[in-house]
Amino acid sequence: MKRTTPARPLDVEELFPELAAHRGTTTRLHPRPGRPGLSESSVGGPMLWPADEPWPVCTEVHGRGRGRRPADIRRKREVMAVAEARDPYRGLTEEERRLVEELEREHLVPGASENDPLPMIGLAQLYARDLPDLPAGPDGADLLQVFWCPFDAHRPTGYSMLLHLRWRRAAEVVDVLASPPQPEVVGYEGYVPDPCALHPEQVVTYPFAGLLPEDLCARIYAWEEALEEEAEEREDEADPVAYQYDLSIPPGWRAGGYASWHATDPYPMDCLTCATPMRLLLTVDTSEWDGGSGSWTPVEDQGSRPRPASVPTGVVVGNHGELNVFACPGDPAHPPRWSVQ
Repeated sequence: MKRTTPARPLDVEELFPELAAHRGTTTRLHPRPGRPGLSESSVGGPMLWPADEPWPVCTEVHGRGRGRRPADIRRKREVMAVAEARDPYRGLTEEERRLVEELEREHLVPGASENDPLPMIGLAQLYARDLPDLPAGPDGADLLQVFWCPFDAHRPTGYSMLLHLRWRRAAEVVDVLASPPQPEVVGYEGYVPDPCALHPEQVVTYPFAGLLPEDLCARIYAWEEALEEEAEEREDEADPVAYQYDLSIPPGWRAGGYASWHATDPYPMDCLTCATPMRLLLTVDTSEWDGGSGSWTPVEDQGSRPRPASVPTGVVVGNHGELNVFACPGDPAHPPRWSVQ
C-alpha cells in the first residue's frame, strides 16, 4: 500500500531562503508488516543469499549462550498485538499475562562458548531500483544486505552493536540458500525484526540544524524560541512547529539524506580507510513517528493507534532511538561506520 507524507506545516525556504542551497532528498522506506519475497526490498524478510557462500557470523568473544528465543519474541508480539487491538484497550488478560511471562524467560544454550561462530540476523535487504536515494554500491552492485549480531557486547565499549553489510549483484545469485542459520537465543528482543514489505517514498530533507552555517543555525534557533514564547503566552498546549521535528529530517527508516544528531553533538564520520567524509547510507529507526514527530505520519496511517502502527518492524535501537549507518562515497567497499542517536 502506498504511503504519503503530508505537506510540511510551512515552507521553511520562505522563512530561510538560504536553506535552498542545502535542500536534499531522502527515501522513506515505510516498512509495514507483510510477506516480502526474495526479489523484494524488505526489513526482516528472506535474503537473496547464495547457497555456496558462508552466512555472516559474529566471531567476537562475548557471551552468547543465554538469552531469549526468537520464536518466543515473535509470539509475545502476536499476543501483545491482539490485546492492543481490543477497543477499548484494557491490557492483558490473566491468561495472556502468564503466557507473556513464560515467553520472556531466558534460556541456556548447552555447551555454547564465547567464541563460537554466532549467526547474524538478516535485518534488511535493499534493491537499488526501489530506493532512489540509496548510495551506489561498489562495482555495479545493486543489492545491499544488512546484518547485525543480536547481542550488545562488542568493542569498543563492550556494549556496542556489530553490523555487517554486503553489497552484491542480484542477477549473479542463482542457487539461493534455502534455510539460513539463525541464533538459538538473542540478548535483546529489539534485534529481532518482523517481516515487513517496504513502500518507498522520496521526500525533501534539510541538514541537522547544528551542521548548518553558524548564522543560519542561530536564526533558526531564535525563530523557534519566539514560537515557543508565543505558545506560552497563548497557553497553547500544542507544541509549536520546530525545524528539527517538523521541517528538516523525517523520522523512520530511510535511505540517504541527512543524519540526525539529536542525542549527541555532531562529530566527524570520516572513512577509517581513506579519511573521506562519509555519507548517510541508511537510518534504522525504532518508530516511524512519535509524539514529537507526528506531523510526518503518513496520510494513510492517520487516525490509527500509535501502537502497533508506528512500530511495525519490532526493531528497537538503543534506548528507543535510531541507528545511522554511513558509507564511504570514494569507495563503497570500505567498511561502514555508524552512530546511535
